[in-house]
Formats: sequence, structure tokens, C-alpha cells
Amino acid sequence: MRVPVPAELVPAERLGRVHLVGIGGAALSGIARLMLARGIAVTGSDAQDTPTLHALRMLGADCFVGHDAGQVGAADTVVVSTAVRDDNPEVVEARRLGLRLLPRSAALESLMQGRRVLAVAGTHGKTTTTALLTVALRAAGVDATYAVGGDLADTGRNAHAGRSDLFVAEADESDGAFLVYSPHAAIVTTVDADHLDVWGTEAAYRQAFERFVARIDREGCLVVGVDDSGGRALARHAASRGLEVVTVSAERDADLQLVDIRPNGTGTRAGLVRRGRALGELRLDVPGRHYALDAALALALGLWLGLAAVDLTRGLAGFTGTRRRMERKGEAARVRVYDSYAHHPVEIAGDLQAARGLAGNGRLVVCFQPHLVSRTKIFGARMGEALGAADEVIVLDVYLAREDAEPGVDGGMVAAAVPLPDDRVHRAADPSSAPAMLASLVRPGDLVLTLGAGDVTTVGPRLLALLAPPRGGS
Repeated sequence: MRVPVPAELVPAERLGRVHLVGIGGAALSGIARLMLARGIAVTGSDAQDTPTLHALRMLGADCFVGHDAGQVGAADTVVVSTAVRDDNPEVVEARRLGLRLLPRSAALESLMQGRRVLAVAGTHGKTTTTALLTVALRAAGVDATYAVGGDLADTGRNAHAGRSDLFVAEADESDGAFLVYSPHAAIVTTVDADHLDVWGTEAAYRQAFERFVARIDREGCLVVGVDDSGGRALARHAASRGLEVVTVSAERDADLQLVDIRPNGTGTRAGLVRRGRALGELRLDVPGRHYALDAALALALGLWLGLAAVDLTRGLAGFTGTRRRMERKGEAARVRVYDSYAHHPVEIAGDLQAARGLAGNGRLVVCFQPHLVSRTKIFGARMGEALGAADEVIVLDVYLAREDAEPGVDGGMVAAAVPLPDDRVHRAADPSSAPAMLASLVRPGDLVLTLGAGDVTTVGPRLLALLAPPRGGS
């Protein structure tokens, strides 16, 4: 649901007791962590119990499973996830009581007040780039506060209250959240049309990024990837406003360039050139050209802050990924399984390219779940085309999330566009039937990649369980 941002945004310490509806989600769980670290009383609810709720309980939050008006309790402020529907009983009760209602963006802004915010926005790669920036700063001796839309693999957390005045935050454009923040400096990874159910047109989507740039501190800077036309246009716009712009590219002249990008086992290596001079080498322990570019964006902002390249690149080399971003789930019967959050055609293509490199002489078998009816309606054919880079494809039906089903908009739209022979494109109604189907398709040496922003992430572990030899077997 869309909760309006209030005219007055107060510091977190003035929010009183806070209840978060959808506390188990990627965004609200991070906000809850930061509030608890500041001594704020936190309660929350979610549709199902998860390890995230358990972790928050251990930190002192009262977390409920299911939604009920009585759970709002003595809250002064209620924070609402975008995935929550208008008729949620806790939201209805908060309105009846006249409590302060905040969207996640305003709650995060309340935590940012008084800090120098480094915001990471863009159509693709926000979560990974935010995480990369966080670990690079840490290696350079900066204990920044961070809020990321996914758990860092090395810490198992999506948020941390640091001691420095820097606050690293993923800035999401999907619901306009990034237009609430006032960053000291920002990264924009790419500007490629998405979330048109919210923005309406590609032009309006791009204009939203221009409005975001206008919110950056005049003494700050914009680091922007310029390998896509939207990023190049945004760089020109920002420069025309007098803002310092640092460009990053793997394809053209830029302030920081990646050259000679190449696989390195299960990771990636590339040369670095800064304003025409060699800067050394970038080493990443995650596969894929697009992740190397994300790392270069993080490096560029760290350099602008005045931090040493040797420290920043050391931090990037130690980055072990974020959950659900080309995350290795395991291996059984000589079949490797990875999982990724990719759900836009560009993201699908990037992850399949990386997976193809990892697969080596084995086949690439993909299980894809489209995310959102609105996105599938607009991009379904392009999703299918991108999946053509695999050897075998299973397409699930659409993960509905906050939307209702629409006749004719389903996984069949995607499957019909996959440019592979019919006997290599398969349909499965839901994640429960996919593991057995995958088990019947794969053979030793294959790499399986589960893709999508929904519950397709459950498929990989269940496939590994099916492939694993019986306990006590050889």
C-alpha cells in the first residue's frame, strides 16, 4: 500500500514506540534493527514466522505472526511495508486511533537525520552495490551505519548501527522512496525502465532520477554508471546543475574504467584505470561482469571520500556476496545450485552470462519465477528472450506479491517467448512442483540457477535434498 510521507519528518528518537507492519521484510527488518540499536521500543508483525523474526526477537523486538488490530498495542508510530494491503487490520486500527503512519522511506529518513548519507540508487544492482560500498568502507577503517535490501553473507545482517557519521543506504525507486532522502553523495548504477505500474512511462521514470539528483547536497557528488543511455543522460543532467559527477564504465571513456574484465575461478578480475592512469586490479569473489561494475561504482565513491584505493580494493576482494545475489546454495550428485533475485530482463541476462561462465562444460538449467503481474505484462516477452541463454528452462507462474492475478498474464507469456526448442522449455505451476521436475532434468556437471524475487528461492535447497544420497549411502 502507499502511505503518504508526512509533511514533518522527525528524528527517530521522537517517534516513540514503533510498530512495523511487515517487519520480516528486507527493508523493515533493517529499520527495526537500527531502531533497536538506538534503544527505541519496537514491535512488529508479519504473515509468517521466519529466522528474521527470531533474530529481531533476540534483539528485543516483540514480533507477532499474523495481523491483528490488537497487536498495535501502545504504539505511537506505525511503519507500513509497501507489500501490506489497505485493509490490513493493524493499519485500519492505527488510522482509527490517529497514530502517526509512516511508509518505510520516512522511517528510514528519520534514522538518517544528522548523518552524512551515501545513497545507492538505480534500476539494477542497488543491493549489491550498497553492500560492496559498506565492506569497502569497513576495510578503509570507516564504521558506517548501513541499511541494505539483503543480508550481507559475511555478517548475516541487512543493517548495522555504526560509529561514524556516514550512513550507507539503499535508495529504492520502486515506490518513490528515494525522493524522501537528502544524500550527501549518491551512486546511480543504471537508469533502465522498470516499475512502470508506479511511474507510468519511461520518461516519468527517468525524470524521477533527475528529481533524486536534485536532492543531493550541492557540496556532494553523483557517481553514475554510463554504460546505459539512461545513466549517460543523468550524468549530463547532473553536470548541468553544477553537481560534481564521477562517471564509471566498462565500455567507454569515464573517470573510472574497468578494462580486461575476465572470470577468475568463481570470481571476477579486472584492471582499473582512473582518469587515464592505471590504478591496479579489482578482484572479486563473485562471478559476473555486472558485479564488477557494481564494485567499481562503490570504489569510485570511496575514492571521492578520500579513502585509499589499496584499502577499498582489499575490502572489495573480501566481499562474499549478499543473500540471493548469485548465492551458491550447494552441490549434490555433481549438480551445483545457485540462487539469484534477478527479475528484470537486464538482470536475468547478466546473471545468466555469469552462470554460463560458472557452468563450464556443463549445462545451465534455469528455474524462473516472474515477479508482479504489472512487470510481467510489460516485460514478459523480454524475460523469455533473456532466458534463451540457458540450456533448459522451467518457468513458474507469476509471484503476485502486492497485486491481484490478471487473466492471461502468467508464466505462459514468458515461456512462449523463450527461444529454445519446445522440449527444453517447461512449465510448473508453483515452487512445490519445481524441485522434482528439475531433478528429472539435471545430470552430473550441470549448474542450476533459480531466479526471481519471490519464493522460488525455496526450490534450490529442496532440489539438493532430492539429489543428495540417502543418509548412510555412498
